[in-house]
Amino acid sequence: MSRKNKKAPWEEEEEIIWVSKSEMKRDMEALQKLGEELVKLKPGALAKIPLSDELRMAIKDAQRFKQEAYRRQLQFIGKQMRSVDIEPIQAALDKLNNKHAQVTAQLHKLESLRDRMIDDGDTVINEVMEAHPDADRQQLRQLVRMAVKEKAANKPAKAYREIFQVLKALYIQD
Repeated sequence: MSRKNKKAPWEEEEEIIWVSKSEMKRDMEALQKLGEELVKLKPGALAKIPLSDELRMAIKDAQRFKQEAYRRQLQFIGKQMRSVDIEPIQAALDKLNNKHAQVTAQLHKLESLRDRMIDDGDTVINEVMEAHPDADRQQLRQLVRMAVKEKAANKPAKAYREIFQVLKALYIQD
């Protein structure tokens, strides 16, 4: 008498997790959407994401396809992503998206600093000089004066844009 089918009392049975067909479909569609986000990336950004060579080639192919071929390629990418660990890919993609959001927020801060500089003048210029001692105070003051004159005369805002470029250059140095 063999004991093949009988388990010892100390062995526990594995719990079977049932997954509905709808849930499996939602998971596959989520992978396909992630693949679509990867396809929309530029080559430089795509290089920063940890992908297998096969998946990278499928993404490059999808970038050149149109209409129905594109849709089928996205499905193929989703199918390939089922066998890949998604977490590092998602983390790298989130990091790229967050970096863009951070840069946008910094640019908005620079714009508000420029507006304050035009409205308040020397007090804000002094703040900028404290933060960036290598900045050219004379150039900033001259640009602020020109921006105020342009605003009063309803002329094109050339100095206004130049102030932003100077502040952006100071920001990039940091």
